[in-house]
Amino acid sequence: MSVMLTLILVVQMLSALAMIGLILIQQGKGADMGAAFGSGGSGSLFGATGGANFLSRTTAVLAAVFFVCTLLLAYFSNARPVASGSVLEGAAVTAPAAPVDASKASQIPGNSTGTKTDNSVPATPAK
Repeated sequence: MSVMLTLILVVQMLSALAMIGLILIQQGKGADMGAAFGSGGSGSLFGATGGANFLSRTTAVLAAVFFVCTLLLAYFSNARPVASGSVLEGAAVTAPAAPVDASKASQIPGNSTGTKTDNSVPATPAK
């Protein structure tokens, strides 16, 4: 099962990289108008119009391969048996905090009595 998942993942990565490369070398829709009037578009690798069909069809095939690989990876990742229980059961247990000494609380600036001060905002008087 692990070898098959690795193989599907490799095919997915290769199709993604090939699709990125093909998309980057394609011309935009506006470039076709310039090629119709003879502005250097005819000197391309596939001719004046042959490249558009080849590149767009290859991109569509690679996109289909990418989506199929993605669906297969999602299916096989959910098909594995999962141990029942909560994720929190495996969490580390921490020790409770030590109680605060009143003598250490008096060292806090502005708290000379060792008691907690009220930092609430006073109410504004009504006009």
